[in-house]
Amino acid sequence: MSSSATSDITVVHVMRHGEVANPEGVLYGRLPGYHLSELGRQMADRVAEHLSSRDVTHVVASPLERAQETATPIAKAHGLDLATDGRLIEADNVFQGKTFGVGDGALKNPDNWKYLVNPFKPSWGEPYVDQVVRMMGALDAAKDVARGHEAVLVSHQLPIWIVRSYVERRRLWHDPRKRQCTLASLTTFTYRGDKIVSVGYTEPARDLVPAHLLAGAKPVKGKDKAFGA
Repeated sequence: MSSSATSDITVVHVMRHGEVANPEGVLYGRLPGYHLSELGRQMADRVAEHLSSRDVTHVVASPLERAQETATPIAKAHGLDLATDGRLIEADNVFQGKTFGVGDGALKNPDNWKYLVNPFKPSWGEPYVDQVVRMMGALDAAKDVARGHEAVLVSHQLPIWIVRSYVERRRLWHDPRKRQCTLASLTTFTYRGDKIVSVGYTEPARDLVPAHLLAGAKPVKGKDKAFGA
């Protein structure tokens, strides 16, 4: 490949943050004060090591603590300042601050059923279309900063899955249990010029992720009540 062709290729990795310390099983959403667990910090370090040989010239994260803490070792490994982009934030959700588990939590309360009437928008939170717009804006901005090199963006499960679904021309409404976006995973968008030409997915910290939190795992009562984070 010629040098001009290579310089036309930009890679944007969008990483989901590591495990969060959340013993109460709260759907924490955009709430402040939720930090990585010790295991989550190990996940962040693992991905930083995985990316250490890559040509990363830009690292940016959601403003939430768990994303900032996940991105910090990656930026440090490349001698970069960590940038923040509010467009990478978690999706807004009316169930924020509540438990949302299997057979318990917010769904048992009839007062909350009105929020479940439209899974296509969805009626319980930020519209999927709005998530696409802001996430595509964040990806394109990172692509422009890192043009000809690589960028790492740290975000959250639902916005990452939604923007990937949009790029891969899938419907935006979906079964949350089937999202391919495990903790500390990388969803990688490759641009040629300003056009996305491929999407990849890797799990550098897969061996650190508890089995019930892997993509496609069946939900377990009392575990991971706060999905979609």
